[in-house]
Amino acid sequence: MGTTPFDDEVTGRMSAASGDFARELEVARQLALDAGREILAVYATGFAVTQKPDDAGPVTQADLSANALILEGLRAAFPDDAVIAEESDAAQNAAMARCRRCWFVDPMDGTQEFVDRNGMFAVQIGLAVEGRPRVGVVYAPALRKLYAGVVGHGATLERADGSKRPLRVPPAPAFARDLRLCVSRSHQSAKTVLARDALGLTRVIAYGSVGLKAGLVAEGEADLYLHPGDRSYRWDSCAPEAVLTAAGGVLVDLTGTPYPYDGTELRNVRGLVGASPGAWALARAEILRIAPPPGAVD
Repeated sequence: MGTTPFDDEVTGRMSAASGDFARELEVARQLALDAGREILAVYATGFAVTQKPDDAGPVTQADLSANALILEGLRAAFPDDAVIAEESDAAQNAAMARCRRCWFVDPMDGTQEFVDRNGMFAVQIGLAVEGRPRVGVVYAPALRKLYAGVVGHGATLERADGSKRPLRVPPAPAFARDLRLCVSRSHQSAKTVLARDALGLTRVIAYGSVGLKAGLVAEGEADLYLHPGDRSYRWDSCAPEAVLTAAGGVLVDLTGTPYPYDGTELRNVRGLVGASPGAWALARAEILRIAPPPGAVD
């Protein structure tokens, strides 16, 4: 396929990463771009949609093609690393997660948005080392936006016109009622509505993809991302957490505790919150009161 403006100067635009993770970020970035082209090729057709078992959501050829491309690329570049991907074998995923270095891949986060043709879907590639996210790439091919970050070395937002800017979460507003809340477009939650009303929030953004909602927080377009449900997994959150953390924010469970990426669990059973530290401090008590996760103790 043809190139895009994102393909220019790949190796010369890695200022967000220094030290040991520059190559990991470069490989993840290029694989995300390649997978994005595969996805857009399917997007341009009258693609078929299959429902996964156990009400696990839709899957398309775009998911499967991107999954295969990314796995092949990561295994070729880092043969000693483990790789966990949404569209791969579940038993193998659980065993792989116990490795010291493990990639968590969602080949297309927001498949329902892809099916709805609204552009709010993303390729997500994250690397966890010793149980913590360190590198993340979130690429929205239809929106032509690429978030990248290395924890401790910063995060960036690239656009297809060649522009690139560093990301840093903004200071929180003085009052909780002034927070801008980002919520799921396709997975509405009664607990989210209760938390919104309890905090008195009036500015609400409905968006697709965990990574893109975390990206909105990282670029200062939203203050708080709330997902009280238990239907997301580590491949949904690893890359977004790396990007948001690199931008000075947090992506944690509803108690404020970071999830481990060490194989002890793969499902994000205690919900997700993405925010700047100040925004989370403003909202935490009310969110825990309205939408406590299973087993939460405040």
